[in-house]
Amino acid sequence: MGKLEGKVAVITGGSSGMGLATAKEFINNGAKVVIFGRKQALLNVALHELGDNAHAVQGDVTIMDDLKRLFNETKSKFGSIDILYVNVGQGVIVPIAETNEALFDAQVGVNFKGSYFTLQQAIPFLSKGASVIITTSWLNQVGFSGSSLLSSSKAALRSLVRVAAAELAEKEIRVNAISPGPIGTAFWGKIGLPEDTLNAAAEAITDQTTLKRFGKAEEIAKSVLFLASDDSSYITGEELAVQGGITAV
Repeated sequence: MGKLEGKVAVITGGSSGMGLATAKEFINNGAKVVIFGRKQALLNVALHELGDNAHAVQGDVTIMDDLKRLFNETKSKFGSIDILYVNVGQGVIVPIAETNEALFDAQVGVNFKGSYFTLQQAIPFLSKGASVIITTSWLNQVGFSGSSLLSSSKAALRSLVRVAAAELAEKEIRVNAISPGPIGTAFWGKIGLPEDTLNAAAEAITDQTTLKRFGKAEEIAKSVLFLASDDSSYITGEELAVQGGITAV
């Protein structure tokens, strides 16, 4: 029997990268999974990989009606939610001096506002004893040049996890953060750096990790599984670092 046998999970950003890897891990451990993402084509490909125990809802975390539809549709198909993995992120590397209001609104809108209201809209649908996991980042602990919006929005989520853990404890709902280090997903190719600069940055980051490599999406998935399952039943309000030692050693 899997660790999540009979459980229902919702994963935002679930059509690729860490979200998709986690969906696979959850299903392999007995869960039914609803993935949420903006691009229907990617959702279709993910569903083909995930099989019959998965369902997809297309939508945008910055649109309240889409979030409401996500949770209503999940309830209609599978019932109450036992696991919520809030896994959305957008990052463009740009100095503070060159950051405009539109860029600010876009990144903070997805990373913080989108995650915040995903959690808020999910609360009425969470079962007693549910587990909530929110993706933060190793960048909320360091001064990585150009990452002000990504780093600060992820730091805001770290604070949200603490407050939500306190507020939802009465329902025995645990809320924790997963803090990935540098992970080899498509995210890094979207941060707005030229290829040569991106490659140089990747080499520098690799040198800073104790394990001298980028992590894998599957390694994050196994850590999220831990926080989602009863293996972490006495853990709430915490941030689990899965970072290859980049901020610890």
